[in-house]
Amino acid sequence: MSRPSVWKVALPVPLPQLFDYLPAESANAVEAGARVLVPFGRRKLVGVIMRTDAESSVADRRLVRALDLPDGGVPLLDPNTLELLEWCAAYYKHAIGEVVLSALPPALRKADGSLPPAPVEYCLTAQGKARLEEAPGTAKVQFALLEMLADGPRGAEALKETGTSWRSALNRLLELGLVIETEAQAAVANPAEGPVLTAEQQQAVKAISSQFGGFHCHLLDGVTGSGKTEVYMSLLEQVLGQGKQAMVLVPEIGLTPQLLGRFRRRLGLDPAVIHSRVSAGERLAAWEALRCGRAPLLVGTRSALLTPMPRPGLLILDEEHDASFRQQDGFRYSARDVAVKRAAELDIPIVLGSATPSLESLRNAHEERYGWSRLRTRATQASLPQWRVLDLRQQKLDHGISELALAQANKTLQAGGQVMVFLNRRGYAPVLMCEQCGWPAECRRCDASMTWHRAAGTLCCHHCGAQARAPKLCPDCGADALRGMGQGTQQLEERLEELFPAVPVLRFDVDSISAKGAFDQQIAQVREGNPCLLVGTQMLAKGHHFPEVTLVIVVGVDQALYSGDYRALERMGQLLEQVAGRAGRAERPGQVILQTLHPEHEAIERLVTGGYESYASWLIEDRRACGLPPYGHMALLRAEAHNKPEVTDFLRAALRCFPQGKATAMGPLPAMMERRGGRIRMYLAITAPERPALHRQVDAWLPQVRELPAARKVRWAMDVDPQEL
Repeated sequence: MSRPSVWKVALPVPLPQLFDYLPAESANAVEAGARVLVPFGRRKLVGVIMRTDAESSVADRRLVRALDLPDGGVPLLDPNTLELLEWCAAYYKHAIGEVVLSALPPALRKADGSLPPAPVEYCLTAQGKARLEEAPGTAKVQFALLEMLADGPRGAEALKETGTSWRSALNRLLELGLVIETEAQAAVANPAEGPVLTAEQQQAVKAISSQFGGFHCHLLDGVTGSGKTEVYMSLLEQVLGQGKQAMVLVPEIGLTPQLLGRFRRRLGLDPAVIHSRVSAGERLAAWEALRCGRAPLLVGTRSALLTPMPRPGLLILDEEHDASFRQQDGFRYSARDVAVKRAAELDIPIVLGSATPSLESLRNAHEERYGWSRLRTRATQASLPQWRVLDLRQQKLDHGISELALAQANKTLQAGGQVMVFLNRRGYAPVLMCEQCGWPAECRRCDASMTWHRAAGTLCCHHCGAQARAPKLCPDCGADALRGMGQGTQQLEERLEELFPAVPVLRFDVDSISAKGAFDQQIAQVREGNPCLLVGTQMLAKGHHFPEVTLVIVVGVDQALYSGDYRALERMGQLLEQVAGRAGRAERPGQVILQTLHPEHEAIERLVTGGYESYASWLIEDRRACGLPPYGHMALLRAEAHNKPEVTDFLRAALRCFPQGKATAMGPLPAMMERRGGRIRMYLAITAPERPALHRQVDAWLPQVRELPAARKVRWAMDVDPQEL
């Protein structure tokens, strides 16, 4: 008697395998990609059926039966998406089940999660149209609803605008047969006419759109203010006009509100939105609308990348260089690299946009694996800002800002302009220290100081999140001599309010915009154009258009000049170029004052005098000479535990069994921050001149690593193409 088919199921557990189950009792034929509820030990887990087989390597007596198909066997993940997820698990050496389940919205990873009902919309009947020919009468809300529906079907969100009693009025119209309820149709773009494109923008649109209908990766390399977004809009207009779907990924949640507004005005539709701050219900509804094809456009962050779309036509990554596109824990992957792979699998074009492209993308463009469009002039024809490097060794400082920079800020404000002060450190001061005995407030769980948040009276570790009340007296010597050392954004905000009482000072950091709507309110205030001071971290540097900002003061980035991380100079150059790009984007010219203790450093000289393209070429040559990415390939075996000997014992044991070949392993090496969250963190570095060699040896090595007795005493993971050491 032949055995029934076996379901190969991906489950959210940290094991590199699929699990075999007998079909559920009530199941008929089931396609791969369907959700399934199965017993797993004492738990019941939601998994995804990857395929069915007639045979299993598991003995018959050990096979158990799946419990249920929550969605009736409907496949939620299409074959292309499943194939991509299996590639991700193999490439990034991560548990297949955790990778696959990450493609589902959080609500569908639970046993009680279910697909939302199809949305409905309301439209007029012939009787409803006839009623509009009559006088409104006393039922004013009902008549307002009829007038709104006269322009076409509308959903509940639109009808809410007629007043608080809209629901009862709508129910009455349904009873009278003046309105009917129907399933919502797919949204259709209704583009508005955009601005006249510059010659460079036209060339970019032509080069990219000529590749529609097949896979092609294109780098859109445009200086800040060059109009990359309008290039995106022109491409999206073409793709959506063909009835296809498109995806636009941005690195930060803060960029989505302004982008959404531009999409609504330019393309005439509301994009589906997926990011971590969207509620679980809204995220599920957006995901389902995209999966079913009702939503033609997705705007989201890294987590939106794996959303299924039945009619894909274009994929866009804005600010492709940004570190936020890299997942740094759990399933560690690069959204940029996976996006390129996904576009290749779907046979659609992908656009990588940036004013400061990553060295990996620049190398691919130089070697003609990517198309490359350069936008070297601003869309407004405004000139690029002028740099002024200020030697802090010759300046008197007021809370970290030189007197010359403050004088220039005052001059700019007096002329009606706006000033941005950039400091990538939040809080009041990075260190609270006793001036008498030298005691510093340090985190007990990390190799880091506690940041002093003076207004809240707290000390906070920005690495592990530990918090404590700030002492009033020194815990060591009892002296009343505690002082903040260094500057944070809160301190700069306070001092600038004292120095410039006549203008508002707006602070942009995680602490100041945590309240819902706070970020949008402050952005709106800036865009009113009145003189003001903006103080903030890197969230100010990305993608914002502030026409009246004519002066940017960079308080200091010197720590990157001598960092042990080989990527530090690349990130510093990108950040400085992005920050500088906020200045002088309209009629008035912009200026950037860069404060530094090392004005003669080659990195600063090259960036300021030659621009980012020249700077990046210098870095690329340095990487080539050292065999570092993008000219070499790397993976890390990361390990952490509360006790250092357990970490070193595990890594040394793993190093001993590393196979011979072109790839080499070295270590154990301490992480840049060795102790974090109470755990000691170290790694082995595996390097190779060729990617296939690295993967072959790591794949042969990992089964042995998993069997090491020391592996059970530590938390360990592979990190392929790491972005942090």
